Amino acid sequence: MQGRLENKVCYVTGAASGIGLACAQRFTNESATVIGSDLHPNPDWNNLINGENAFFELDVRDEKAQQSVTSEIIDRFGRIDTIVTSAGVAGGGPVHSIDLENWQHVQDVNLTGTMLSIKAVLPTMMEQRSGSIVTIASIEGIEGCEGGSTYNASKGGVILLTKNLANDYGRLGIRANAICPGFIKTPMFEATVTLMGERAEKIKEQHKLGRWGEADEIAGAAFFLASDDSSFITGVALPVDGGYTAGHWYGLTTLMGLE
Repeated sequence: MQGRLENKVCYVTGAASGIGLACAQRFTNESATVIGSDLHPNPDWNNLINGENAFFELDVRDEKAQQSVTSEIIDRFGRIDTIVTSAGVAGGGPVHSIDLENWQHVQDVNLTGTMLSIKAVLPTMMEQRSGSIVTIASIEGIEGCEGGSTYNASKGGVILLTKNLANDYGRLGIRANAICPGFIKTPMFEATVTLMGERAEKIKEQHKLGRWGEADEIAGAAFFLASDDSSFITGVALPVDGGYTAGHWYGLTTLMGLE
């Protein structure tokens, strides 16, 4: 059956697992040609991603490698219609105890890596006079949280970078939008929740739908932003967070009979 991204070439960084893999799978289910990259390959990639696809082992901090991968994509597939920048790492702590090396690593991967990924595909999109850039930011780039300074700073930077892309390249037909996930069940999420212990339940409660998110739900938003259905949307930081950023939850819905 024909999908809604047929004849589209979609490139996803951080595609070996989690949100990136879910995006790659959704795009291929919608008949796109999907190219993935990650620091470490997924041996099951070809089984998980149907149709015409390719995978590259890539460190997003490496500008020359980024340009090489983009050139190979163009040589093989002729164009790039969408990029999803999903590669990212966690890190945090209160500022007085931040390890500078960890701080720099998180900024380098999450913010600089995002910029370099987009920089590599922009010449092609500019020549095409079309393209959809979808960055994966976070609700923690929208608002602060305890101990999140390192990660939050990187994702806040991703959001503003995305808005600047929308300003700079909109007249060339290139759209740029950020997805801001809530707490989504991924390998990185599992490690974080394990560290939180019983306090994780309080975080889950702040998602007004009362549950953690699924990677497929972020992929659905990425698909929308890659599709023609979002043709008049650019410069948006879209929370996909089960209502986490809608306001505080104190359990008063119980008193109102709304549970």
